[in-house]
Amino acid sequence: MLFNSPTFGIFFLLVFILYWFLNKGSLKKQNILLLLSSYFFYACWDWRFLFLIIFSTLLDYYTGIKISEARNQNYKKTWLWLSISINLGFLIVFKYYNFFTSSFAEVVSYFGFKVNAFTLNLILPIGISFYTFHGLSYVIDIYKERIKPEKDVVDYSVFVGFFPLLVAGPIERATHLLPQIKKKRNFNYDLAVNGLKQIIWGLVKKVVIADQCAELANQTFNNPTNYSGSTLLLGAVFFAFQIYGDFSGYSDIALGTSKLLGIQLLNNFAFPYFSRDIAEFWRRWHISLSSWFRDYLYIPLGGSHVETKIKIRNILIVFLVSGFWHGANLTFLVWGLLNAIYIIPSIFFKTNRIHLDVVAKGKALPSLKELIAMCFTFSLTVFAWIFFRSINLEQAFIIISNIFSSSLFIIPEFQSDITKPTIFLIVLFMFIEWLGREEQFAIAKLGLKLPRLIRWGLYYVLIITVLYYSGSKQQFIYFQF
Repeated sequence: MLFNSPTFGIFFLLVFILYWFLNKGSLKKQNILLLLSSYFFYACWDWRFLFLIIFSTLLDYYTGIKISEARNQNYKKTWLWLSISINLGFLIVFKYYNFFTSSFAEVVSYFGFKVNAFTLNLILPIGISFYTFHGLSYVIDIYKERIKPEKDVVDYSVFVGFFPLLVAGPIERATHLLPQIKKKRNFNYDLAVNGLKQIIWGLVKKVVIADQCAELANQTFNNPTNYSGSTLLLGAVFFAFQIYGDFSGYSDIALGTSKLLGIQLLNNFAFPYFSRDIAEFWRRWHISLSSWFRDYLYIPLGGSHVETKIKIRNILIVFLVSGFWHGANLTFLVWGLLNAIYIIPSIFFKTNRIHLDVVAKGKALPSLKELIAMCFTFSLTVFAWIFFRSINLEQAFIIISNIFSSSLFIIPEFQSDITKPTIFLIVLFMFIEWLGREEQFAIAKLGLKLPRLIRWGLYYVLIITVLYYSGSKQQFIYFQF
C-alpha cells in the first residue's frame, strides 16, 4: 500500500473519519483504532510478518517493565541485553545472515578451503530496521533512567507500529511520541491544513521529481558500459535527486498524515542539499537516524569528549555501522566510509559545527563563498551516492573510471525524451526549496501573502502536476532497508 497510491488514499480517509467522527473523542478508542489500522497497513505488505512486529513489541514492552522493576544492576543488564540480543538477532538473520555466510565462504576460499555457504531464502520484513530501532531506544532509555516504562500495552504498541512511520521512519523516540499518544487529541484545523500542504509537497517530491529521475538514473546504473562519462555523471546527479525526493517525500507524507491525526513526528530532512559542509549535511539528512546513532552509539563510545584520535575512531565506527544499517553489501560500507573520510577533517580542525544556521538566512541569495561550499558539498555527496546506488563495487568503479575519462567532456546522451523536462523540473523544484528553506518544508508558507484565489491556484497546480506524473508508481527506496 504505497503512500502515492489511491488505495492508501481510501485507507487513510476511512481511518481519518473513524478517528475523528465516530469515536466521540475517546482517547482509548483512538489508540485502538490506530493500532488496528497500523497492523492492517503492515499486513497489506505481508501478513506473515505481523507476528514479528508483535513479538518485538511485546518483548520490549515486557523488558522495559522488568528493567524498571529490577533492584539489582546485574538483573537490569540481563534484561537489557536480552532485548538487544533478540532484536538484533532477528535483524541479523533476516537482513545480514546470507551476507556473513557468503563472505565467510569467500574469505576461506582464498586459503584453499572450499566451503559451501548455507544461505537462507528469506524475504526481508519491511520496516524491520526502523521498528527495531524504536524498541532498542526505548529499552536503553529505560535502562539509563531517562524515561519510565509504559504500562499500557496498546499505547506502547502504537508507538512502535504507528502506520505513517512504520515502514520507513522517521525513527521516533519514546520521549517525543509516547506523550502525544497518551494525551487527548482534538482536531486542529491549522495543523491539519499544514499537514495537507506537507502531503502535497511530499507527493511532488516523490511522483514528480524522484520517479522521473529514477528512469534516467536506472538507465545509466543498469548499463554503465554503454554510456559516456558525462552521461554517467548526470545519471549520478539524477540519482541524488531521486533518493532525496523519494525519501524526504516519504517523510513529508508521513509527517503530514500524522498531523491530520493530531500527532507531530520528528522532522527527518532540513534541505540537506543546501549544506555548506558534510557535517552540516548529516545534521540535515535522515535526521532521526543520524541523531539515533549519535545518542546510542557515538556518545556511548565517548562522543566528542575524548582525544582527537579516539573521536576519529568513533566517527569511523558510526559511519560504517550506518552504512551497514542500510544493507548487507560492501557498497554501503564504502559509502559509509567515504562519508566518514569527508567529515574527519572538520573533526580534526574543529570546524564541524560552524554551520548551524540556515544558509543565507533572511537573504535572497547566498554569498559566492556559500555557493561554492554548497556545490562542493553536493559534489562529494553525489560521488558517495554512486556506491550507494551501485549493485556491487565493480559496477561502482566502472562508473567512476568512465566519469574520470575523456568521455566526461562530450555531450550527455540518454535514451529517453524526458531528460530535458526532468532537468527543468529539478531546477524549478530546487528554486521552490530555496525559497522555503527556513520552514519545516518548502511550501509551508507558499503564497500566504498572495490573494486566496492565487494561493489556492498554486496548490491546484501542484496537485494537477502530481496527477499528471502519477502514471508509474515506484516503490519507495527506503522500503528495502
